[in-house]
Amino acid sequence: MTSHDTPDGRHTGPGSGRRPRLVRELLLVAGLFAAYKAGRMLSTGRTGEAFANADRVWDLERALYLPGEGLVQRLLLPGPGIGELPVHAANTYYAAVHFPATVAFLVWLYLRRPGHYRWARRVLAVLTGAALVLHLAFPLAPPRMLDAAHLVDTGLAYGPSVYGAAPAADAVANQFAAMPSLHFGWALALAAGMAAATRSRWRMLWMLHPLATLLVIVGTANHYWLDSAVAAALLGAALAVVPRPPAAAHPPAPVRDLPRPRPRRADRSAEPVGAGR
Repeated sequence: MTSHDTPDGRHTGPGSGRRPRLVRELLLVAGLFAAYKAGRMLSTGRTGEAFANADRVWDLERALYLPGEGLVQRLLLPGPGIGELPVHAANTYYAAVHFPATVAFLVWLYLRRPGHYRWARRVLAVLTGAALVLHLAFPLAPPRMLDAAHLVDTGLAYGPSVYGAAPAADAVANQFAAMPSLHFGWALALAAGMAAATRSRWRMLWMLHPLATLLVIVGTANHYWLDSAVAAALLGAALAVVPRPPAAAHPPAPVRDLPRPRPRRADRSAEPVGAGR
């Protein structure tokens, strides 16, 4: 389909603000996600390689003087006066927010910002495809499995957990697909997309989502710091190669009413003598 101008001057085409067909988009997004889930399971059984890579990542983080992941985890673990609430909240955020938030993001863009929807869908596809390549090339055991990290598997210890107890036999999720973290990559893409698609003065508050996600994935020992750094780099590359939405797709700037001048009160000193008598 090529771009063209309609008789009334509206621009149509792939980059315009017209909403794509729903059935096509559902099939496309579902197909991409199914291909990703099937592809990342190919590295499930590479246990020895995954743990060897985990040692390398752990040593590299220490060589870079990055703070240990345990620094964040200690803030979540039960302590006097706080109980298990922080760690339960973090586990729930990890398990229940990642995928639904991304779906809600795409649905909102589809309904309200179709031009930005196309852009966001392409960015997420490029990001996820690049992540899949890295998952296959570099299987990585998360820090909760690494003895040298001395971290607690908070999901298994306190719940809820989205993973089975035996990583090599897990038929639902590839637990060795830690690098990069798509939890963080998708959260950062969501924040960037909402900031680009809206004009509110508060739109940068969307960055709180990736910040919370970063603290959660590290504090629950599901990811290393470097998993998030690599995800951010891949997102930057995706944003660089995917064309941005045209200007016509951007929401109009909010219109603010200008203050109306107050009526001037008549100067009684200027009235002629005898007036009003």
